[in-house]
Amino acid sequence: MQRDVPGSAGLVLAANVVHLDPAPAVFEAMLRGWDTQQRARFLTESTVRPRLRLIRRLVEFSNLYPWQWTPAEFEAFIVHLRSGSRPLALSTARGYGLSIRLFCEYLTDARYGWPALCVQRFGEAPQQVVHEDNSVLHVEDYEGDPRRRPFTYDEVQALFDAADGLVETIRSHGRKGSLTALRDAALLKVTYAYGLRRQEVARLDLADLRTNAKAPRFGRCGVLAVRHGKAARGGPPQRRTVLLVPEMDWVMPVIEHWLREIRPTLRPGRHPALWITERRGRVSLRSVNAAFTAARNAAGLDSALDLHCLRHSYVTHLIEFGYPVKFVQDQVGHKHASTTSIYTSVSDEYRNQLLQQSLQGRLGRMWGDPL
Repeated sequence: MQRDVPGSAGLVLAANVVHLDPAPAVFEAMLRGWDTQQRARFLTESTVRPRLRLIRRLVEFSNLYPWQWTPAEFEAFIVHLRSGSRPLALSTARGYGLSIRLFCEYLTDARYGWPALCVQRFGEAPQQVVHEDNSVLHVEDYEGDPRRRPFTYDEVQALFDAADGLVETIRSHGRKGSLTALRDAALLKVTYAYGLRRQEVARLDLADLRTNAKAPRFGRCGVLAVRHGKAARGGPPQRRTVLLVPEMDWVMPVIEHWLREIRPTLRPGRHPALWITERRGRVSLRSVNAAFTAARNAAGLDSALDLHCLRHSYVTHLIEFGYPVKFVQDQVGHKHASTTSIYTSVSDEYRNQLLQQSLQGRLGRMWGDPL
């Protein structure tokens, strides 16, 4: 056992201490050790904590400690989660299997000392319980709910009209919250106009609005600096710059109205956030979700559509506007073009236009008449 390895049994389990009930003490030490090992790899709190909770759930379900697990316990756990009124999604089941496999890899690695310690104290050693034959294989690029899709142009307009309508509804009833509703309407429009994720739009600061020297007519809305993009596992948030495209320049008066007329009435002081609450704080991720849900329900749109579908819409619509895939890929911060292609759902009308252009180029004008 290497005592200097982060997360090793010798570092997290007190030496020369006799526990009245050693099994729970060793299990808790295992969790502390795995926590340390993961944080040494710069994994974030949002990654580590759910993994630890998952291990506790498996122990509670099986009524066995990790050194007593066999593949049968893991399989029964997944079958249990896949049953009932709210079965586990395929991607979630895969994620659970991966987390449990990583925990077992940590326990069975001799450098951390857990196999020898468990044999010494309990007469059995931990084993790997997740293998190729009982885990969910990743065979498709996209395995999300098929009902989730990009918005059509009419649906995007209906969503924004509903968000604006909520403002008038609140005002007509004389209730508080009209400023919040105005903020939410502007936030949703910015999310679509720049193709942002939920975290990215919520964490925007005033300083992230910048001018584009090549397109000065867009003013301070020409470039959006995204500093809290989706991080790779164990890495820092990804950064990128999103250029405002001419087809989305309608968002400029929306942003200017928020900055000049609405935001100052909330008395933000020196707070740097673009989106301010009535309590002079930054909007939460939950608030962003709630704003979208309220507008979607008011518009009578499919409940399967979520905020991320606006990002899918942005990708699809930019492709339909004729922008190269590489440009769209850089705009949304995708590392691989294959990811951008998953987001794309080009309309039949657009494809027919391309077909007409191709026919005209190859066979002459008469073959390019409308289909």
